[in-house]
Formats: sequence, C-alpha cells, structure tokens
Amino acid sequence: MGYPNTIGRYQLGRTIGEGTFAKVKLAMNTETRQNFAIKIIDKKMVIENQMMYQIEREISVMRLLHHPNIVRIYEVIATKTRIYIIMEYISGGPLSNKLDYLERLSEGEARKYFQQLIDAVDYCHRRGVYHRDLKPENLLLDSRGNLKVTDFGLGVFQKQGDLLSTACGSPSYVAPEVISHKSYNGASADLWSCGVILYELLAGYLPFEDPNLINLYKKISKADYKFPKWITESQKTLISKILNPLPTKRMTVPEIHEDQWFQTAYERDAGINFAMALATETEKTTSHGYINAFQLIAMSNDLDLSGLFEVKIEDKQKTRLGSTYPTKETIDKIEVAASDSSLSVERLNNFKMKLHQKNNFGCSRSQFNLLAEVIQVTPKHCVVEISKSAGELIMYKKFCESLSSLVKEKRSALLISP
Repeated sequence: MGYPNTIGRYQLGRTIGEGTFAKVKLAMNTETRQNFAIKIIDKKMVIENQMMYQIEREISVMRLLHHPNIVRIYEVIATKTRIYIIMEYISGGPLSNKLDYLERLSEGEARKYFQQLIDAVDYCHRRGVYHRDLKPENLLLDSRGNLKVTDFGLGVFQKQGDLLSTACGSPSYVAPEVISHKSYNGASADLWSCGVILYELLAGYLPFEDPNLINLYKKISKADYKFPKWITESQKTLISKILNPLPTKRMTVPEIHEDQWFQTAYERDAGINFAMALATETEKTTSHGYINAFQLIAMSNDLDLSGLFEVKIEDKQKTRLGSTYPTKETIDKIEVAASDSSLSVERLNNFKMKLHQKNNFGCSRSQFNLLAEVIQVTPKHCVVEISKSAGELIMYKKFCESLSSLVKEKRSALLISP
C-alpha cells in the first residue's frame, strides 16, 4: 500500500532516505510553504520486530534537544498503520557523501565540523543524553555548511555518572570498552567516536579497518592505527588523546575545548550559548534523580508517545501509559479512572488488577475484561500497561483516555489522524 499525498498540513514529496522500518520524504507545509523532512515509520514492522521502545526513545530524546547543531523534531502524527515524524529538513545530505566525493577535507573545514560536533555532543552530555552511534552517516550538512547530528535511535538518556551496559554502535566507530561488553561511560564512548570521525575527516579514511570483524576489534582495543604523513603534530596530539583505549585517561570535552588546534577559529554563537545555559539548568534539576525516556515524555509539554504503539492482536488490545506519579498514587488513579468508566476493580497483587464492567445491579460481567499492571521505572515515575482480552473497544478507549488524563501532571497532545 502506497503513502498518502498529504498528512495533516504536509504535502509529501520525493523519498530522500530509506531504512529498514522507515522512509524519509521531503514534505512542504501547505500553510507556510516551508520544507520539512518526514520520517514515515511502519508500525506493523516495528511491533513485529519489538522495536517500539527504540522508536519512542528516539522521539523522546530528539524532541527535548534544542541546539543549532542537532536536527529538530517539530511534530508527531500517528495513524493506525504509520507514525510520521516531522523533522527539520537538512538539504546538504550526510557528511559521509562529502567524504566520498572529496576523500578528505581541508584542515579548516575538518576543524569546523569537529568543533560543531563537539558542541552538539557536549550539549547532549550535559543533559544526560548519549548518542552511541556517532558516524558521518548520522551527521548532516545544512545549506550553509553547518553540521547537524541526527538519528538518536541508539541514544539513551541516563543520569550522569551512571554506567551503560548495552553494546551498540557501528563497528569502525565503537569504543574499546563497548566491544569488551563491560559497563561503560556513555560520554567517553561518544568521544571515542568523535576521535574516529576527526581522524577520518583529516586522513580521508578510517583509523581502524579490517574485513575480519575480530581483527578489527583487536585493532580498536589496542588503538592500533597509523597517521598519514600529512597529519600535523598538533592534530596527532589531539587525536591520540581522544583515541586512548583507557576511557579513564581519554580526553574529556573540557580538555578538548582547551586544545590549541581546536581553539583555532573557534566561535560559539549566541544560539549555542543559550542552549548550553538551558543544559546547565537541567543538570541542576536532574543530576540527583532517576532519568529515563519515560520522564522525557512526561517533561515534554506538547508530545505524548503513550498511544503510538497500541497493539491489537485478534481481540486483544494493549496500551502503555507513562505516569508522572509514584506506584501507589498511580494505582489510586487507576481506581478513579475505573470508577469514572463504570468498571469494578479486582486486585490481583500490589501491581496488577483486573477491571470488569458493572451491570445495572452492580455485579461484574465477565464479557469485558481489562488487565492493568503498574511497572515502576523510577521511585517517582512508572508505566501502566493496559491489556484488553474481551469486550467493547469503546469502553477500553474510554478507560485509557480517562487514565491518561489522570497520570500526567499536564496532559500532552498527540495529533492523531483518522
């Protein structure tokens, strides 16, 4: 089945990118005539491959990042079969295309892109966001030649100082500690990828290459690479300090900022300074708390992802809602929503309950059954998973809508197309 010509107020145009579960199309806002990129995700394929959380996480993370060197998400539209993510349109294509064409960049151009990459990464890290898949394919160039980081599909939002454990990323750009399947610091791992990118920008090829993956990982683990003759001593010093196989001795962002080669012609505009100020304020409020994608959803005032992946299998229905309340208060709100929907509650344990429809005599009818389970994500936030095994869909939706309005401090709006 083909794509519609329009979605909401957007006129769809040619395909400008394609992945396993999604296509990216150029689109125009028919009201403002402004161009956007729309990522179209096939819900069925995502659900079949258990990728719901990854998509939700990508939207959540990107929606909260407002920085001149990071691609913006403006809107999300969901239909029964697809999710449409309306993003900033970056006309210059990925940096990898430019590298393929030029082989290597001039020192000035390479430095500019690296400075902008570090600015974007620094901003993300200050907000507890770690990209985990930095590479030229995920760095876009706008019409003015500025770099924009995109594709946070492997990104994670985590309290600063905590360690990550999931091994992910692209082989040639992944840090040694990630390969070894040890717990790792997300900031250090991202900076290793930045070092690989800087080498590639200046050399015209990757520092670590081998057709055999095991041999490639051995080279990465030992930082086994050589510099071409045109790399200067100042460039060698910077790259060597970033590509240190020991993450505790690897160069940090503040140290990169102090590097003389990096500082040459370095300018940070007012927009970046403002973004960094916002990041600093966020640090103050989140550095001692539990941070995760569900909190990001709750923090975003105009985006609700709870209904993106409502799964229907035969007569079974499942919905997940993020709650901005602790477990006990969330359970109380489930009971309130049940009462508002004329449902009786049967407690199964401290976290699970069955909901039945009452008849005129106050008794439960077995024809309608809901199961609600509360899953604690942090001490103050949780997720409610609601599944319907029997009964009318309209009653199920009424309960979900009622509960959704109760478990959020300020209910968000998700544009739903018929």
